[in-house]
Parts: sequence; C-alpha cells; structure tokens
Amino acid sequence: MKDVELITVEVAYALPQRQQLTTLQVAPGTTAYEAVQQSGIVQQFPEIDLDNAKLGIFGQALGSKGLKPPKEHVLQAGDRVEIYRPLIADPKEVRKRRAEKAKE
Repeated sequence: MKDVELITVEVAYALPQRQQLTTLQVAPGTTAYEAVQQSGIVQQFPEIDLDNAKLGIFGQALGSKGLKPPKEHVLQAGDRVEIYRPLIADPKEVRKRRAEKAKE
C-alpha cells in the first residue's frame, strides 16, 4: 500500500470556562464530521451530540452559504473545524427586549 500524505487540521470547541483546540493529521478526503470523530473531542465533552451539532470552518457554518454539510465537506490543509453550542436565547428576542427596555 502506498503511503498517503496526511494533512493537518484543527478541531475546536469552547465552553465559557473551558476550551479545547485539537490538532490532528488526517488523510486527504476526510470530511469535517470525520475529523471531529477522529479528534476524540466528543469523549472529552460528552454533551456534544455530533449528529445534531452545528459545525463550521473559520466561522462559516457548514450546510449554509453554499458550503456542503459536515458529512460531505472535505477538509483542506489548515482548516479549523468549529463545533458550535446551541443558542441559549434567540438573538432577535434579546434585541427586541433590549430595545423595549431602552424606550422606558
């Protein structure tokens, strides 16, 4: 079997009190989803539901704005896969409440 040239990517996840950035070597053709699996970050943060988690590359959510979903998005060398936490509050509602409070 011929040796495969690996590429370096990062997987990032952050909580308010703890962050993890894992650098790993993967085979060309590895998807964002596969890289997260290979990183072992889900074992460190068991609250991550990988099948439902939103993933992105450098702040661009996968599966939107013309980007393929995580299970189809093939990584390039140097990519950083970000795992996004669910929102606690709807940003539109927060802005609306803030505007109403400012009127008072």
